[in-house]
Amino acid sequence: MRNVCDATLAFIKRRNVLSVIIEKADFFEQRACIKFCFKLGKTATECYEMLKTAFGEQAMGRSQTFNWFSRFKAGRMSIDDDKRSGRPVSSSMPEMIERVHQIIREDCHLTIDEVSMLMGISHGTCHKILTEDLKI
Repeated sequence: MRNVCDATLAFIKRRNVLSVIIEKADFFEQRACIKFCFKLGKTATECYEMLKTAFGEQAMGRSQTFNWFSRFKAGRMSIDDDKRSGRPVSSSMPEMIERVHQIIREDCHLTIDEVSMLMGISHGTCHKILTEDLKI
């Protein structure tokens, strides 16, 4: 098995693909690597060293690597971020969209900034409602 991995790695290096893979690596891929190391029985330190070798400058930090390793050790096997609580997005709710639509029907010459100020929402949210939701 090891010879197959070494041969594959040698092929990738010869084709100069490894540098492209490393440059495009993101934390999601690294989490999968950490999970893989965990399942192989590696320690968090070994895993961190392997990440540094594989991902170079783009490798996640030591504490972040150890945190993800601890999650897997605790039985939380998902590599996705946890759901976060917080204020729900209320500006794109149907009621808000209808209110923006009503304001535009009353005066179609209003600018996005004027509508956003009237509604108390951000310029970007107002733009999204007008372009994506109302197709104006």
